[in-house]
Amino acid sequence: MTKLLAGAAADMSSTPIDWQGGSGAFWVWGDFDGASVSLEASPDGENWFGLGEQVVMHEKGVGGFALGPCRLRATLANASASTSVSAVV
Repeated sequence: MTKLLAGAAADMSSTPIDWQGGSGAFWVWGDFDGASVSLEASPDGENWFGLGEQVVMHEKGVGGFALGPCRLRATLANASASTSVSAVV
């Protein structure tokens, strides 16, 4: 597994990783306190696309995805004072 977020506490996007293609699982956990974490993909590292509700987490969860080769990142939105979340693929 590759760590995308580790105890993230402010709105941010993770450092992108290279995805070689295939199916995967997006694991997210921690204290959300109203925040959401989403998995995004890019064909070029410049233009980012949401992958749908199955990989947008508002609480601890796992979502599946299947993609060709691309770049992936996790984005934390609406973080508050007690938000602290982690995510891996």
